[in-house]
Amino acid sequence: MPRRTAPVGELVERAREGDSRAVARLISLVEDESPLLREVMAALSPYAGNAHIVGITGSPGVGKSTSTSALVSAYRETGKRVGVLAVDPSSPFSGGALLGDRVRMQDHATDAGVFIRSMASRGHLGGLAWSTPQALRVLDAAGFDVVLVETVGVGQSEVEIAGMADTTLVLLAPGMGDGIQAAKAGILEVGDIYVVNKADRDGVQNVTRDLRAMLALAERAEGAWSPPILKTVASRNEGVAEVVSAIEDRLAWMESNGVLAQRRRGRARDEIEAIAMTALRSRFAHLHGDARLDVLAAKVAEGNTDPYTAADELIAAL
Repeated sequence: MPRRTAPVGELVERAREGDSRAVARLISLVEDESPLLREVMAALSPYAGNAHIVGITGSPGVGKSTSTSALVSAYRETGKRVGVLAVDPSSPFSGGALLGDRVRMQDHATDAGVFIRSMASRGHLGGLAWSTPQALRVLDAAGFDVVLVETVGVGQSEVEIAGMADTTLVLLAPGMGDGIQAAKAGILEVGDIYVVNKADRDGVQNVTRDLRAMLALAERAEGAWSPPILKTVASRNEGVAEVVSAIEDRLAWMESNGVLAQRRRGRARDEIEAIAMTALRSRFAHLHGDARLDVLAAKVAEGNTDPYTAADELIAAL
């Protein structure tokens, strides 16, 4: 029997009152590409734009989940409500997330000021799920002060988070062997704050030194943000307060320099473009077998026109 969905307006109102079930239902509507999605986004828009979105990325094994949990605890101590989107690899059978939020962060399961959701990447590249932007809007509009987005952890393809977060944390750890190599390949270009986790291990000084040397080679405009390098042992909450302080410093710097508004406009632009391209692809998917396409194909095959002119005609007809 299909699950009954409450009216969108009622769900939004309950979500804004702190009802975690309503928040979860709204995110489910997003993930399921519900016919109600347009109505949901329209209802949420007036309330969005207040949360600080923090991306957490890095290679597998650096301690992203542990660090995320430690950051949640630190923010809760200051009284802030925290939302977490933990993007997981997808099950090849169901398309669902392989790891569950209960497995990840048991310590926060009963905290009404924390909402944690595992989302399946469903084959989407870049370390995020395709529905992440809309899910972020749900948490933002629901009144969460900080939203932490933990990416899949597949190395070089993680750079997509930089376009979706206000502040991006890049995690590394000593003893990983290829930790710096993965960072060299692209992650070094996206980080706003670098965190060397598991700092109680041998080799932490080498990782920090190499990271500092590579960051020094990066070209930055005058007055640009200079990413700090911090050390943590997230499993023991060591250094986590300093990371939170750096995140807040970054937010203050963005607000005072107009960078925050600029990044959020860019994020909205990318989201609009993605939705428009999805709609266009859907329209073009119905063209196979269309008489107009067959006529143009015949012209190109016979040499009566070129494929670019034919494509222009087809687009104009749409």
